[in-house]
Amino acid sequence: DAGSSVEEMEFNWDEYLEDTGATAAPHGSFKHVDTSLQNGFAPGMKLEVAVKSDQNTYWVATIITTCGQLLLLRYDGYGEDRKADFWCDILTADLHPIGWCQQNKKVLKVPEGIKDKIPDQEEFLQRVLKGACSAPANLLEGLHRGKNPLDLIAPGSRLELQNIRDSLEAWIVTVVENVGGRLKLRYEGLEDLDKFDQWLFYLDPFLHQVGWAAQHGYSLQPPLAIRSLRSEADWQEILRKVKEEEEESSVPTDLFKDKPVIGVHSFSEGMKLEAVDPTAPFVISPATVLKVYNDKYFLIEMDDLRPERASSQRYVCHVNSAGVFPAQWSLKNGLHLSPPPGYPGQDFDWADYLKQCGAEAAPQSCFPLLTSDHGFKENMKLEAVNPVDPEEVCIATVTKLKDSYLWLQLEGSKKPVPECIVSVESMNIFPVGWCETNGYQLRPPRKAIVNKQKKIAVVQPEKQILSSRTVHDGLKNQELNSSDSVVINGKYCCPKIYFNHRCFSGPYLNKGRIAELPQSVGPGNCVLVLKEVLTLLINAAYKPSRVLRELQLDEEAAWHGHGETLKAKYKGKSYRATVEVVRTADRVADFCRKTCIKLECCPNLFGPQMVLDKCSENCSVLTKTKYTHYYGKRKNKRIGRPPGGHSNMEVAMKKPNKRRKRRKHFFVHKKKRSSTSVDNTPAGSPQGSGAEDEDDQDESELSHSLAQDRDKRKRKLRTFSFSDDENKPPSPKDTKMEVAEKLQLDSNPLEWSVADVVRFLKSTDCAPLARIFLDQEIDGQALLLLTLPTVQECMDLKLGPAIKLCHHIERVKLAFYQQFAN
Repeated sequence: DAGSSVEEMEFNWDEYLEDTGATAAPHGSFKHVDTSLQNGFAPGMKLEVAVKSDQNTYWVATIITTCGQLLLLRYDGYGEDRKADFWCDILTADLHPIGWCQQNKKVLKVPEGIKDKIPDQEEFLQRVLKGACSAPANLLEGLHRGKNPLDLIAPGSRLELQNIRDSLEAWIVTVVENVGGRLKLRYEGLEDLDKFDQWLFYLDPFLHQVGWAAQHGYSLQPPLAIRSLRSEADWQEILRKVKEEEEESSVPTDLFKDKPVIGVHSFSEGMKLEAVDPTAPFVISPATVLKVYNDKYFLIEMDDLRPERASSQRYVCHVNSAGVFPAQWSLKNGLHLSPPPGYPGQDFDWADYLKQCGAEAAPQSCFPLLTSDHGFKENMKLEAVNPVDPEEVCIATVTKLKDSYLWLQLEGSKKPVPECIVSVESMNIFPVGWCETNGYQLRPPRKAIVNKQKKIAVVQPEKQILSSRTVHDGLKNQELNSSDSVVINGKYCCPKIYFNHRCFSGPYLNKGRIAELPQSVGPGNCVLVLKEVLTLLINAAYKPSRVLRELQLDEEAAWHGHGETLKAKYKGKSYRATVEVVRTADRVADFCRKTCIKLECCPNLFGPQMVLDKCSENCSVLTKTKYTHYYGKRKNKRIGRPPGGHSNMEVAMKKPNKRRKRRKHFFVHKKKRSSTSVDNTPAGSPQGSGAEDEDDQDESELSHSLAQDRDKRKRKLRTFSFSDDENKPPSPKDTKMEVAEKLQLDSNPLEWSVADVVRFLKSTDCAPLARIFLDQEIDGQALLLLTLPTVQECMDLKLGPAIKLCHHIERVKLAFYQQFAN
């Protein structure tokens, strides 16, 4: 079909890192992202909780730990005793800030289990609540209850933004978009004019809640760049309206509690230093402290010696502003200092320049100490904002490091950008996968960079005969993807594999495409030749993804051969699965025959035997009866779902069409890295029978039932999605459907021992990782606290396996919320 020939541009971090041989920068190096993921509750905070044994009374409890929207609590009075700890769901439990009982005339009463320990309730409460920090009231009650604090900065919220160009004035901005804490801001009064929009992370030191300017003695004035667009009266009217609507659009104060605190500086006017212009952070140049506003802020201007200069590059700084260095810093670090425009000659000398200007260099004591302890290394990959077009987030490579500064090469930007100089504490850099997590478009690289030599097998046209010398040289150059050191000899050398296109091609393979394949592939190394054969067969299928699933590694198979990852494209989507391939020549014939049986075609369709005129299976005559003999037994065989789980999909599928009895193995769909894809085509559907249309019809019913199922859920959960859209053209709406794969637990995971955790993991496709859990002594409580960054860093896993593992952990958490949390 026409759609399948058009390849959709897809980007997959796992594959890209594998192809480039690079590693991702550690999640822990992006402090601002870590902060944005916190739920607003912290261990040690206190709240008032309904006592389980007597719902009309309450008692003070302390937060021990948090896990998403769950809090692990301990009633005050139990001291270090863990046995009475209990989990509460913020959305459903009766939780309140300290002081709520007093305000609402509710009873605070010591729970039964600790009555003996607390003889005087009043004295005890006075003692434990002295200097205590209450859990934030806005996250326990009202509209914001159970929400991630970051979600409270909704589009339409208002903030104040300091003018960082030429003065300390601030002006109101409206949030247009919130992408994981990265805000698109528009100056109030510009309505739909997006020319002056800015992107800033919500923790930016120049962004404040409404009321900050008045509180700190700064005036509210629109920046010079937009002031002429309205009259003074208009601006004042806009300000009056904003103040009237302040309640509706305000953002909770707690959100800014983690914002960097601005310290006191010691710069004086006229001091010279080295600086990076934040609007074009590509070079380091001399700059001057033009003005000191107060002990917190000063104005820097990039030096420009041209007499005819039209405008100057100036910006407001504070003591911790990035890209400000002492004179000679470039020289000491072996970096190029770009002379100011209009400077005579290219060799810049600070001593001459200071004498010529009659100025002094800012002393070292004015600058904060730079750190090298940040976790970044050369060639690491991350995601970074394009400084020229802040709308774009690009793939970035660390090309150089000096102290706490990175030099980044951006890939895939619409217009080429030079290397950018960025602080390790910049809020414009993000870990690998950040865009995907937050549903934002990452600019993909222009072309895939592959440093590795491609693995090849010799493909022969019909009449071409290779000399043994040529074959030997070809094999010698092959990169063998095997842990053994393979000697090219008879044992590992696969004979020619012939495609006998006159044989019966079965329900999956397209006879016309089989006829277009080369007459044979090989000889060569077994793994490489067979991988080439299987790839050609997958591409010759009506539905390549379906054939890939048929070939997928069967857990019951006794081959113990060599696992190879094969890929398929179907309707603009990419799929991949692990397929077992034999290593030795003596097993090739049997492997080919068994693979043909899996694909329900003639056992001679491909293999080491060339069929000349008549197939020994007489397949042209005996198609139906012959193949019932081979495959009939498989029809009723129930292919299992992942152990320990029931998929919502499976349940939903039983309704649309009762005839669909077969279930195929789950396998990874590349676009959503931990997703499941299930194909509904009846196993024996004849070639071109219109089975695909039937599937499409059922899928619309299925999508409808899944959407209804999703609406019933009480709370929004960040789960991994499972798609059943293989026969449907991809659309943005479909990709947002999220269906949780339900898990029924026999026991409370909080009570699981290390052995129980290992047993659970062994029942999943992450069984090889069970050993790590055993070594690290991870029990049920620890399992529930694991997150993707923790798993990646502490277990040293690549992104793919880490996501798979976290998917299973999320399933346990979800089952725990639903079965045991209350």
